[in-house]
Amino acid sequence: MTISRHTTLITMAALLGVATLIGCGTGRTASGSKTIVAENRPNDKEASTPSADTCLNTKLRLRYFYEEAAKQQALGNYDDAYMLLLHCKRIDPNAAEVHYALSNYDESLNSKEMAIADIKRAAELNPDNNTYLERLAMTYISTKDYDNAIKSYEKLYAANPDRSEVLEILLKLYNEKKNYSKMINTMERMELADGESEKTVLTKMHIYSMQGKTKEEYNTLRKFVDRYPNDLSYQVMTANWLLQHDKKKQALSILEKVLKEEPENELAKLSMVDYYRAEKLDSIANITEEQLLVSPQTATDTKVTILRNIISKSEDAGGDSTKILNIFNRLLSHKQKDTKIAEIYAAYVSLKKMPQDSLVSALNRILEIEPDNKGARIELIRTLWDKEDKDELIKICKPAVEYCPDEMVFYYFLGFAYIQKEEDEKALDIFRKGVAQATDTSEPSIVSDMYEYIGNILHEKGDTDGAYAAFDSCLQWKEDNVECLNNYAYYISVSGGDLSKAEHMSYKTVKAEPTNSTFLDTYAWVLFCMERYAEAQIYIEQAIANDTTNSDVLLDHAGDIYIKLGETDKAIEMWKKAISAGGDAQAIEQKIRYKKYIPTEK
Repeated sequence: MTISRHTTLITMAALLGVATLIGCGTGRTASGSKTIVAENRPNDKEASTPSADTCLNTKLRLRYFYEEAAKQQALGNYDDAYMLLLHCKRIDPNAAEVHYALSNYDESLNSKEMAIADIKRAAELNPDNNTYLERLAMTYISTKDYDNAIKSYEKLYAANPDRSEVLEILLKLYNEKKNYSKMINTMERMELADGESEKTVLTKMHIYSMQGKTKEEYNTLRKFVDRYPNDLSYQVMTANWLLQHDKKKQALSILEKVLKEEPENELAKLSMVDYYRAEKLDSIANITEEQLLVSPQTATDTKVTILRNIISKSEDAGGDSTKILNIFNRLLSHKQKDTKIAEIYAAYVSLKKMPQDSLVSALNRILEIEPDNKGARIELIRTLWDKEDKDELIKICKPAVEYCPDEMVFYYFLGFAYIQKEEDEKALDIFRKGVAQATDTSEPSIVSDMYEYIGNILHEKGDTDGAYAAFDSCLQWKEDNVECLNNYAYYISVSGGDLSKAEHMSYKTVKAEPTNSTFLDTYAWVLFCMERYAEAQIYIEQAIANDTTNSDVLLDHAGDIYIKLGETDKAIEMWKKAISAGGDAQAIEQKIRYKKYIPTEK
């Protein structure tokens, strides 16, 4: 919310003017605070003890102005709301809800100190209000006052022992303070509230690890594992900890027991790979990894982990891809349950900057497994786009609009591929199907471009009304679509339509791209059609100066403009250049012969 620092509030001034400030608190009065006394009270005794009527009047006025402040805030009148809240504070400085509401405005006015003071005061006045207390704690965190944040959250948890998320915040705060004993204490409270879990045990182990207390770390793990003697995954967890702490013999003993009980336990086998590497038995480690990779019993996620490790080691050793590709080919020769391995293969091919055909093949493997994989299909389209293989692009996009009918990008690329193959009818059909899928969440630029293509195709077919309707839809989706604005303006100018509208649209394009020769030419021609020849000359000369294609259209237009300005020699020169550049010789020679502009038949 934004608050103006200079606000005139006539209505509020009238409201505030009729209010007499009487100090009768509705909240708890701080120790030592004084009651404000009206000057015309008859004696000190009466003045220091406001009457019941006075207190009621204060409460009613406070409620009225507070509710009005809330109403103004809801209406978005933040200046009014802020001033009303300040008035509420004058009515009753001990109204907790007023301090709380003001704290939000304090932050908007970039005054952290005032915000803290107000929210702190609200919490003091109403210590049982958890909302105030939690907001105060969050404010302390934002200012990195972790000591006070801890005090506030501890108080909040004491009042709400069922809120375990408060303990999670306290754990992070104690971590900021490196108070490890309090971190352990907090974890124990979490376990007392929600029970011990693998997560809490691992967290406690990590806390002990940060302190270098290896014995306590291991004892925490052992106590947990001993509670689940039949869970082999926890036995493997213990073995892994022992391996990490160079207790290889003990680790091996545990792993051998696990594998004796369950020979295909992949977690134990993975840990054995680590053991072999620790013992410099790399050949055995490699064999074990390959066995896991080719085994149909091994979970895909485990295979992915192994593949990443193998690729990482290969890259560290120089990045020879031959062995890695052989592994992928062996794995992908078998039927896949999902695309995870195929996706890693595609990522690896991209990482190694292999030939484009290799990446296309890798992406096609993903689609063979999962035809509706949007990510792989879009990446494949990008790859084929650079290759300019439009037939292959159509082959990829056609099923995409069936698998993913709400994905606009597939209609866009399929339609554009048809345009490049000069199959306009097919392009028109696809673009129409595409825009029919458009929703409020669709990418505006894609929908806009499809409407533009529809308009261009319809114009070529002679359907002017249909084309203009498509252009209007295009600009509704993206009002600054300069290609559409340019074409729309040009088509209007050559058909004798609303030239004022054409000029307005064309001007937008030259403003957006002042060196675009096509846009400059269109604007010059629109001005020509409006008989604003001198202005047209300026823009056609800029168009020719920025043209790198020796466009016959620009040169022909220049001749038309010069002849209207009475510069016959220049006009003939430009018309001759237009013929040399490939322009319609028969039509242009007519202009040269008669030395006048001859409109092209519509």
